[in-house]
Amino acid sequence: MTVVAATGLGLVNLGATPPPRQTAERLESLARDAGRDLEGAPAEVIARWATDTFGSRFCVTSSMADAVVAHLFSRVSPGVDVVFLDTGLHFPETLKVRDTVARTMNVNVRSIRPRLTVGQQDGEYGPRLFARSPDECCFLRKVEPLERALSDYDAWATGLRRDESPTRANTPVVAFDPKRGKVKVNPIAAWGQAEVDRYIARWNVPVNELFKKGYGSIGCWPCTRRTTAGEDPRAGRWAMFEKTECGLHV
Repeated sequence: MTVVAATGLGLVNLGATPPPRQTAERLESLARDAGRDLEGAPAEVIARWATDTFGSRFCVTSSMADAVVAHLFSRVSPGVDVVFLDTGLHFPETLKVRDTVARTMNVNVRSIRPRLTVGQQDGEYGPRLFARSPDECCFLRKVEPLERALSDYDAWATGLRRDESPTRANTPVVAFDPKRGKVKVNPIAAWGQAEVDRYIARWNVPVNELFKKGYGSIGCWPCTRRTTAGEDPRAGRWAMFEKTECGLHV
């Protein structure tokens, strides 16, 4: 019997038997075919394919810069898992979006924390690791927690878009992630900012208040600054380093 429990962070299936885990070869084949067949399809169709194909072995990941992808999947598959990487270094505005999503949307928000608190990391690696070795800090506070969170799933969704930066210009709507051996779904990859804004307005989707304060892209507070008009939105991330990605999507 499947029991559904209501929690402060959404709905959790208790006792549900997940579908069997699929082989890497099968997942790669599914991703290749879907990436070809779903190119140009509406985001809702891509989302439906993902949840129909993977069931409880699928999750959505969200940085909570906005809740567009979480909302999209809440409409298509109510109760879906939404993974948020709680680094311990987020702006309060980001945590506010997470809490609003958990309270108002039919999703199960899973806040995944690093193995070390910020204080423990300071004690082991020295203070302000983010200022000395941002790649190492990102690994400890984002990449490793994501690897741990994804161990329960065969596929995951992101909010990556091709217009965000040159490094994301060729983002497919569905692809195989060979590093993790999982299918990666990017349902709004082809959207531009205008489409995102229309979706937010139509559905009254929560958006991080920092966008109104001059931030173009939002990550952890020590490594995020405001951007100026006409500047690449991601220029405010790790501005003192030759770094544009945290490691989750490379």
